[in-house]
Amino acid sequence: MNRLPPIIFGTSCLGNLYREIPFETKTAIAAEWFKAFDHPVIDSAGKYGAGLALVCIGQALKALGKKDGDLTISVKLGWRRSRPLADGEEPTFEPGAWKGLTWDAVQDISREGIRRCFDEAVRLLDGYGIGMVSVHDPDEFIAGGGSFADILGAYETLFDLKAAGMGVESVGIGAKDWRVIRELWERGIRFDWAMFACAPTLLAHPPELLDFVARLKAAGVTLIDSAVFNGGFLTGGGMLDYRKADPVEQAAAFAFRNRYLALCREFGIDPAAPAVEYAFRLGFDAVALNTSSPHRILKNAAYATHTSPTAFWENLMPDA
Repeated sequence: MNRLPPIIFGTSCLGNLYREIPFETKTAIAAEWFKAFDHPVIDSAGKYGAGLALVCIGQALKALGKKDGDLTISVKLGWRRSRPLADGEEPTFEPGAWKGLTWDAVQDISREGIRRCFDEAVRLLDGYGIGMVSVHDPDEFIAGGGSFADILGAYETLFDLKAAGMGVESVGIGAKDWRVIRELWERGIRFDWAMFACAPTLLAHPPELLDFVARLKAAGVTLIDSAVFNGGFLTGGGMLDYRKADPVEQAAAFAFRNRYLALCREFGIDPAAPAVEYAFRLGFDAVALNTSSPHRILKNAAYATHTSPTAFWENLMPDA
């Protein structure tokens, strides 16, 4: 697949994750993508706001006068619109997460279902093609009672789309549980790229995961890390890997964070910077970062060139 820019921009905020964002702000976010990179890559999903993020991407790009081909759009597939919502009605998927939606969504992962999701995504983007595709959170699908057979069927469809010249340039995978990525790899799915959504990070990098990452790297798979802050925890947030952090049950994580933040203060380093840098030290090709603020896009892009002092790494990870 074509080489990615070092930072990929997430778009869940365009689907009104946790709060409604004015369209003007969404357009301003999109404008910053093109200031950061000549040909940006953005990561989206049919699940984000029940397709709202995809609609806003298309509308924002049109407002900016951008053409299909000015960027690469990656879409995680597996959710599609199910029914319009009445005024004030909450969606049934991920209650409380999405605000101001007009549609509900349903999961649809199978050989036929993934094509339905793809066709809807193409329609919602309204003229902007999809260059990268994947099955959305196959680990959660399995944990919820879904079958590997349906996931394998979905991947057959995605590789067929790539072969058919539908504009799809690469097929990948994204998952919170990296072991499902490994399971699908061992079942013979040869991804072009893989996105890791909970680890590896400075906080969590078990040897077996690092060994698997090295195997994928050696096989030519493009590696994307969307986990670098552990859901914001490493930089001081209250969530750890999508769940509220517990200082008692996760005391070791809090102790590491305290030491990490203290070292960042000692060396005068933005705590976000080494977290991004670590992914590149492991050999990742890109890091996916998400923000709802246009003013943070260029700052996020700049993390790709940050280098921390050797003494910082020696203090933080003396056994590495």
